[in-house]
Amino acid sequence: MMATMFLIVIYLSFISLGIPDSLLGSAWPVIRPDIGASFGFAGILSMIVAGGTIVSSLASGRLVQRAGTGNITLISCCLTAGALLGFSMAPSMIWLVVLAIPLGLGGGAIDAALNHYVAENYKAHHMNWLHCFWGVGATLGPIIMSFYIAEHNSWRDGYTTVSMIQFTLAIVLFVTLPLWKRVAVSREAGGLNSKVSQEKPGELIQPAASSKASVLQIKGVKQTLIAFLFYCGVESTAGLWGASYLVGARNMTAETAAGWISLYYGGITIGRLITGFITMKVHNRVLIRCSQIIAIVGGVIVLLPQPQVFLVGLILIGIGLAPIYPGLLHETPYRFGSENSAKLMGFQMAVAYTGSTFLPPLFGVLATQTTINLFPFVVLAFIVLMMMSTEKVNRIIK
Repeated sequence: MMATMFLIVIYLSFISLGIPDSLLGSAWPVIRPDIGASFGFAGILSMIVAGGTIVSSLASGRLVQRAGTGNITLISCCLTAGALLGFSMAPSMIWLVVLAIPLGLGGGAIDAALNHYVAENYKAHHMNWLHCFWGVGATLGPIIMSFYIAEHNSWRDGYTTVSMIQFTLAIVLFVTLPLWKRVAVSREAGGLNSKVSQEKPGELIQPAASSKASVLQIKGVKQTLIAFLFYCGVESTAGLWGASYLVGARNMTAETAAGWISLYYGGITIGRLITGFITMKVHNRVLIRCSQIIAIVGGVIVLLPQPQVFLVGLILIGIGLAPIYPGLLHETPYRFGSENSAKLMGFQMAVAYTGSTFLPPLFGVLATQTTINLFPFVVLAFIVLMMMSTEKVNRIIK
């Protein structure tokens, strides 16, 4: 019973991570003229947010050791809630820049800490469902924003509502804070969860590395990091610029575009829910490969000029992306050793956020200088590069 309650708290924590991630992109077509920002300024804000997550994810191991995972989760949720409330009242671009810093810092440490915890102590379907709850938050963000844009013509009310949801989650985390200590005691007593070696005893476990430099020398690590880079690149580029593409190239209204972006995140969410069950029968490696093929098919469909057909492709990209990130994370202790997984989880989070930090803004610059019509070509290229990297890892680690 306590273990189930603990999982629910962890799942709720990932909702708080997902809601802000999809909010800026869906609201940007309305925010931009309201505050007098340039088209590509959303990329700068995204870069600042992701930069904060890189810093906090790299520091996550030390922070969790000092304060505990429960306290870090609570503090992170409060940081994001306060930043989102500030967004709703921001009078200018400068304030958005300042508030983007705590918004990013709030997400990074808890992301790395919880991913490491679940990869080490729970089976693959729990990792998929964990990120499914991130998708719940990411799907809710555009839906909420679309409602307030359509009904109240106000993106600020959308941010206010999301901040209230975050504060509510923070209250839940505060009330359940003692649960983290009880579960830790239960784990030490022996038996909350299966250990890594018990779940996949036949998998390759590589020896422990003595330093950060030697961790990077483990075979397959560099290729895996490249896969994380392009995964987050494609996921965040589609989420940030998808609505702008639908408005600018497909002549949709801002509220309709935001609704379709919510379906993209909905594809990720539902996909992770379903693949959580599939992982009970299918190996992560096979599931990741099939999912990447689905995402590529979706990317090709987005290129098609037929009305509404390209929207199906957008949803297919979301469904295809669904199990890739949690699958790669869950493979970390099995492929590279439990002794190396804590260090590598922080590295993977940092590289993933690097993809979120730089690739969407780079596309923003490209689109500003050329045309937003390049959006589907860039998204498809990122997916292909990600698949090439994961397949190379599969050849290295058999």
